[in-house]
Amino acid sequence: MSWVRIWVHLVFSTKNREQYLNTKELRERVFQHIKENAKEKRIWLDSINGYKEHVHCLISLNKEQSISKVAQLIKGESSYWINKHKLTRMKFIWQDDYWAVSVSENKVESVREYIAKQQEHHRIKSFTEEVEEFI
Repeated sequence: MSWVRIWVHLVFSTKNREQYLNTKELRERVFQHIKENAKEKRIWLDSINGYKEHVHCLISLNKEQSISKVAQLIKGESSYWINKHKLTRMKFIWQDDYWAVSVSENKVESVREYIAKQQEHHRIKSFTEEVEEFI
């Protein structure tokens, strides 16, 4: 029997970094939907949070999943759902690109904490500064 656990920190942004997710209530609603959709698609989404123009996810891949497929499933369905329910004034679109990095087992808890504190984090640092720091 195969056993696989590959942790990935996945980050993606809105198209042109538009601040579509501009209220806490909207973000919570979108993130809750993404979690529910991920569960239906057998994606282990451990943590999710973000800010006005981006999302952080901590995901554990199984032996049949790839980062690109998981990102496609999460982003595609959520943008469809946001537009279907008219949650934003303009048509909602995710940026095509994403950022992903593997996470060691012993760093999973610190990544969870980092993801959980996105609102506090972005009072100090912009998403652009965050991306530059990661790279």
